[in-house]
Amino acid sequence: MDEDGRRETEDQRSDRKWGDLLQEMRVMQTGTQLIAGFLLTLPFQGRFEELDGYQRGLYLAVVLVALVTTALVISPIAVHRRLSGHHAKHRLVALADVAVRGVLAGIGLLIVGITVLVVDVVVGRATGLLAGGTLLAIVVVLLVLLPEWALRHVRPRVSARRDR
Repeated sequence: MDEDGRRETEDQRSDRKWGDLLQEMRVMQTGTQLIAGFLLTLPFQGRFEELDGYQRGLYLAVVLVALVTTALVISPIAVHRRLSGHHAKHRLVALADVAVRGVLAGIGLLIVGITVLVVDVVVGRATGLLAGGTLLAIVVVLLVLLPEWALRHVRPRVSARRDR
């Protein structure tokens, strides 16, 4: 029995974790690709010409984050294709875990960057920065602090199982 209280081999555990990661990546991939696709259409809109230098720079930064995040979310699939048949699923799971963490960070940056850009264009620079800062705090709470809080509340149960 492992630390999760499951009776599974290392290979079974890797298979389970890979399946879990695939589900997470599917959700993130769809959202990231939709955001990237939407962003790529903006320069073809009439009002895009009215953006100032700051707004254009911010737009390009957000587009780059969207494209890198999209590439990162599909990178575990490329690794899986290359490692398939080499009995290295544990390595694949470790690499995919790193990629998923990077994708979460990328999505957080996308949400904040898009907010700053849209609010800056619609309302003004100061309000855009305030909205972005507020959303950054919310993203940090939801994507960093909440998972850490949840982990702290799970550990006592895991250690209690190990002591038995």
